[in-house]
Amino acid sequence: MLKKRLTIAISGQPASGKTTYAKFIAQKYNLRYVSSGQLFRAYARERGLSFIELHKLAERDPSIDKEIDKRALEEAKRGSVVIEGHLAAWIVKDFANVKIFFKAPLQVRGRRLAERDKKTLEEAIREILFRERSNKERAKKYYGIDLNDWSIFDIIIDTSILGIEDIKAVLSIFMERVIQHL
Repeated sequence: MLKKRLTIAISGQPASGKTTYAKFIAQKYNLRYVSSGQLFRAYARERGLSFIELHKLAERDPSIDKEIDKRALEEAKRGSVVIEGHLAAWIVKDFANVKIFFKAPLQVRGRRLAERDKKTLEEAIREILFRERSNKERAKKYYGIDLNDWSIFDIIIDTSILGIEDIKAVLSIFMERVIQHL
């Protein structure tokens, strides 16, 4: 039986499939879904800024990341949730039963972002590289976290190797075994 306060933290590279798989797990195991990216985008809209403009501002103003991360941590403490975001697993790691990381080669992620957001491949790759640099710098500066250190994760999945349904099957098997051991 599913542990009542199960908390799953999902992180990964931009356009690696974090959202797709976080929503899948949340639905399959009847958990709430919280996205740091959605929180960040909503905060950008509240402030009348674009997503990239808020990223740039966040490089100078740590209160932006701290507010988003505080909200994610509060959700993790409540439990029964999948928390997804670039930095989410590092922020909520002490409250997460499971930490999953998704990755894929830059060209694959660039094509995904270009298709999803109707951009050129070059624009998508530029955005990914900007976001990765910005996220890494802020994580190091504000929290002392090295986003290249994936040692906190229970499982790391390269989403370029298998199709979406195959990755969902892998996640299902993994989660069933984890739940058995909780």
